[in-house]
Amino acid sequence: MNTQAIKTASVLAFERKLDPSDALLYAGLWDARGSASEWKPVKPREKSVRGTISNRLKTTGQDPAKLDAAIQNPNLQTVDVAALPTDADTLKVQFTLRVLGGTGQPSACNDAAYRAKLEATVAGYVQTQGFAELAHRYACNLANGRFLWRNRIGAEQVEVQVAALREGKPGDAWTFNALAHSLRDNNVPAEASQAVSELAELIAQGLRGTTHVLLQITAFVRVGPGQEVFPSQELILEPGRGKKSKTLYEVNDVAAIHSQKIGNALRTIDTWYSGARENGPIAVEPYGSVTTQGKAWRQPKEKLDFYTLLDNWIIKDNVPEPAQQHYVIATLIRGGVFGEAG
Repeated sequence: MNTQAIKTASVLAFERKLDPSDALLYAGLWDARGSASEWKPVKPREKSVRGTISNRLKTTGQDPAKLDAAIQNPNLQTVDVAALPTDADTLKVQFTLRVLGGTGQPSACNDAAYRAKLEATVAGYVQTQGFAELAHRYACNLANGRFLWRNRIGAEQVEVQVAALREGKPGDAWTFNALAHSLRDNNVPAEASQAVSELAELIAQGLRGTTHVLLQITAFVRVGPGQEVFPSQELILEPGRGKKSKTLYEVNDVAAIHSQKIGNALRTIDTWYSGARENGPIAVEPYGSVTTQGKAWRQPKEKLDFYTLLDNWIIKDNVPEPAQQHYVIATLIRGGVFGEAG
């Protein structure tokens, strides 16, 4: 093949291969984890509160009387909140996850030569590296309950149950003590090593496309009676005056976590960037973007961003080191639109 003739396709898109559903929130008792009928939906409710002015004010040259008047103005808000009832001490979070094959096969590509080279390159990666490393990291993020986000913080106990669904019925199942697993690395407690390995192998089979993989993930989080829990917050693009300042996400009157937020947690496996030792894993993104930190960890000038690595690998035949190969393939699993900008 004449690699000199290959250039990046102007239309290039990939579908995500880890496809989670929204996660629904329920309330119940820790000792009732084995009974599905004992769990009631968590429903967001409105609360009106009177807060204080706590934002930075322009105090230079300010008349003290005017400043006192500004501080005394009430900060009135109507917000959504979600909490367990007083007779329930445990939050149940449940979602499903499909693992799809066809990694590296574009859903749209308008350049046949580029497509052929891309698919051959990914096939070479699968043959030499396999999906073992990536699947292990995805399995770790299921076992450690990272997808619970703020709900995991301060919990007394967290149990994660993962079941492989076959024809709609649970098949193989694994149970993990999530708090025994670290969020900083992929080290697995000895007692969970076999379970994580089995789950990782199933995920790898799904990514290879050798079997249909649909997982049901159920997490039980013991936080205490009446405690607040944390569904996703809706982004209101055009907030109007008098409307709620915080709106929580719900599905059919059940509080829920966005599927996008679940997916972000599952792909928080990138420890191959500079700064990972201090900062820990970040979500796989083309530029290593972490919005909560206001930072892109994979700057193009360092030549470790997804586009530079992909172009070097596909077009220039400069094969990245194995760690960066994992990152590139993980980004393809993430999916997205990666064509050449016009």
